Amino acid sequence: MDIVLTGIKPTGTLHIGNYVGAIKPSIAASAARGVESYFFLADYHAIGGDADLVARATLEIAASWLALGLDPSKVVFYRQSDIPEITELEWILTSVTAKGLMNRAHAYKAAIDENTAAGADPDQAVMMNLYSYPILMAADILMFKAAKVPVGRDQKQHVEMARDIAQRFNHHYGETFVLPDAVTREEVATLPGLDGRKMSKSYGNVVPLFADSKALRKLVMKIKTNSLEPGQPKDTEDSALYAIYRAFATPDETAALRQRYAAGIGWGEMKQLLFERIDAELAPARAEYERLIASPQEVERHLLAGAEKARAVSKPFIAEIRDRVGIRRLVR
Repeated sequence: MDIVLTGIKPTGTLHIGNYVGAIKPSIAASAARGVESYFFLADYHAIGGDADLVARATLEIAASWLALGLDPSKVVFYRQSDIPEITELEWILTSVTAKGLMNRAHAYKAAIDENTAAGADPDQAVMMNLYSYPILMAADILMFKAAKVPVGRDQKQHVEMARDIAQRFNHHYGETFVLPDAVTREEVATLPGLDGRKMSKSYGNVVPLFADSKALRKLVMKIKTNSLEPGQPKDTEDSALYAIYRAFATPDETAALRQRYAAGIGWGEMKQLLFERIDAELAPARAEYERLIASPQEVERHLLAGAEKARAVSKPFIAEIRDRVGIRRLVR
């Protein structure tokens, strides 16, 4: 059985681009036969910002995934900080990881380049959580013998580094870790935002995932269009409205919409159609999300139950790893 591990960093508010690009396909993939799925809230990776925001985001992100259909009885769904074996493994891996490998990490190099370009000390404001991020991520992956790790292209290098670290450990101490492979979907649904650029919090052009119906409609009505009048044929290729609709719709619905574009659908009508399609899909999840946010104890129970399942794997494995590196009782 393939073990697939997905890390979810609890930062920021989710938007519909996150849903169609990552959450929806990940939940669907977890239901496949022959797959054992691990999903975790990477709260240690989020340390460094506002502490209250990290805690709040952990609740919000966990509630979001549960509301959208992640079944905690069929996957291992846990909070990273509830698995102390992960941070112990991080130190063990740090002890066998070359500094030169860490120096090549893209995020670290980008920070160095930015400081250098500004005439500052290369390491100014570079914290060790940035520098050591790939080792903690390696511990996340290797602890549960994940063979496949779905990631965006910006995280692919980190999985490759985890593989390098595992190979080095296996060489010194014998076959211990499974060598993971990064899984990047070739066609990731990247939605345009309100202004036509890629939907991104940094651009301030997002549609929040659980905006209520009134707010959702208001935002959809703001999506940028051209000046073509109703009745004039319209091109689907450069239409943000069409791209977003297609991400939610079935192939038949999309084909029917192409015909309406060719017939000159008006932008107001199209925006109303898009609003109704998004609202219909997300309304049940929105209601469940609001219920879970109001019941954090239920979310906590799911996470602790997931941690118990995860630790049934991590505790015996860390004992094996300790023995391999020489951390042993003096009398057995």
